[in-house]
Amino acid sequence: MAGAKSIVDAEYLKQIEGARKELHNLLKNKQFAPIVLRLAFHDAGTYDAKAKTGGANGSIRNELNSPANNGIKVAVDFCEQVKTKFPKVTYADLYQLAGMIAVEVTGGPIIPFIPGRPDAPKQQDGGALPNPNGDAQHLKDVFYRMGLNDRDIVVLSGSHSLGRANKDRSGFDGPFTQDPFKFDNSYFVELRKGDSPGLVKFPTDKVLADDPSFRQYVQLYAKDEKAFFAHYAESHKKMSELGFNPPKLPVKA
Repeated sequence: MAGAKSIVDAEYLKQIEGARKELHNLLKNKQFAPIVLRLAFHDAGTYDAKAKTGGANGSIRNELNSPANNGIKVAVDFCEQVKTKFPKVTYADLYQLAGMIAVEVTGGPIIPFIPGRPDAPKQQDGGALPNPNGDAQHLKDVFYRMGLNDRDIVVLSGSHSLGRANKDRSGFDGPFTQDPFKFDNSYFVELRKGDSPGLVKFPTDKVLADDPSFRQYVQLYAKDEKAFFAHYAESHKKMSELGFNPPKLPVKA
C-alpha cells in the first residue's frame, strides 16, 4: 500500500499508544475478545496475493452486509468507542491492534505490531474466507490465495481456542474448547481426541487432523504450547500485514 510511512509521525504513535491502553482496558473482561479477533481476521482475510487487492485495510466496516461477516458489527461498534477517542488511528490499524490485544489478554502470545496501515477508500471484499463445511483443498485454496502456507493455515486455526460457533454465522452452535475465553493449545488437544460432547468441530477443523500436510502441525501444537504460541505470533503478524508494506523497524504497541 502506498503511503504507509507517511501517516506515522510522533502524534500518530502517541494515539496508537493511547488506543493500545484503551483496548487493553476494555478487553480485560474478555467478553468481546473472540469477536474482536474475528474482526481482525475477516478484515485481513480478503487479500489476494496475485491481484494485490483486499487485506488489512479497514474496509470490513463497509462489508457488514456480507453473510460471512454476520455478527461482526458488534466488534466494529466496540472498536468505534476507541476510534472516537483516538481519531488519527486508521480503522485498518485499529482492527489489527485490537485483534492482537484480544489474543494477549486471554493468555496468548504478544504479537509484534507495526502501525501505518492506510484505510481503503471503499469496500474491498474481494476474497472469501473459508466455508466451515469445506475440505482440505478448500482451506488451501483460500489461504494460498492470501499468500499463506500450510503451517499458517493450521496455526491460525488455533484461534478457535477463543469463542464459539453461532447458528446464524456458520450453521453450527457451541464452543470449540472447554474455556472459550482462554487462548491456549486446547483446540489442538481437542482435535486429536475426535468428537467431544458439547464441543463443535467444523469440517474445516477436522480435516486438519486428517490431511497429511496439516496433521504434523496439529500433533506438534497439541503437545507443545510454547511452539504453538511462537508460530502463532509469526503467522498472526503475517496475516495482519496482508496488503501492507510496513516500515522495516517495528514499533511495539
